[in-house]
Amino acid sequence: MAYKRDREERDSEFIDKLVHINRVAKVVKGGRRFAFAALVIVGDQKGRAGYGHGKAREVPEAIRKATEAAKRSLIRVPLREGRTLHHDVHGRHGAGRVFLRAAPPGTGVIAGGPMRAVFETLGMQDVVAKSLGTSNPYNMVRATFDALKHQDSPRSVAARRNLKVSTLQSRRREGDGEPAGD
Repeated sequence: MAYKRDREERDSEFIDKLVHINRVAKVVKGGRRFAFAALVIVGDQKGRAGYGHGKAREVPEAIRKATEAAKRSLIRVPLREGRTLHHDVHGRHGAGRVFLRAAPPGTGVIAGGPMRAVFETLGMQDVVAKSLGTSNPYNMVRATFDALKHQDSPRSVAARRNLKVSTLQSRRREGDGEPAGD
């Protein structure tokens, strides 16, 4: 296809990435009427991202609609040191299953097509991700966002358990050397 897969546009603080464009046909009396469906991911590269779907008779209009839908569906994802996840997590949507793993500095983004776009718009630099089950970009993106919604920061866990963050972190370091038992 002659469409640009990796379109970036700067308006205000958001960048957007066009992940997928699909030509759909409606059969009418005179023949087929074509329209275009676009999947766009929007993010500020500081931990906020969203995805949107737009459909129109022209490609630019479909992209514009998808971008607006993505800006309405932004979620905030807590990042460790602003570069990776706090913990490993998995998500699913339909037949799409994804596994996301936190990675040490210098690893880079190791992820397939649509998932890579999500991490780049989030501003994540180190993550290892695996998609299982489906290669449908819509389901992969939805499964990725499902996984990211289950991401917890130590601060939120400490608040939920009425502990100090330092107590939680020290317990984590003590438990690193021991195998998980009982």
